[in-house]
Amino acid sequence: MASVTKQPGEKNAGDNSVRVEIFDQAYNLRGSDAEYILKLAEYVDAKMRAVAEQTHTVDTARLAVLAALNIADEYHLLKRNHDVGAVDYLKRAHHLSDALDEVLEEKRRAG
Repeated sequence: MASVTKQPGEKNAGDNSVRVEIFDQAYNLRGSDAEYILKLAEYVDAKMRAVAEQTHTVDTARLAVLAALNIADEYHLLKRNHDVGAVDYLKRAHHLSDALDEVLEEKRRAG
């Protein structure tokens, strides 16, 4: 399980060093939001452990690559869904805009 401890920044008070543990390996990371870094580390740790459980692989480099591929797959599926949703949203917005223009034009002519 990922864990975090804050270490004082060396030069800048706003630049915190965060120690996380992913798949039993410690990493010192810099960032302004330790809680966010912890969430990311926990997510990566969980992915690596899930891959290790499914594949029974003990090679950490291989596990890291397989976990990265799983995360990349999730990202691209979400991005594709977002992009499709954005296109649908724009089509609907144009349709509604055209309908509103028609109504306003009719009122202007009648008016």
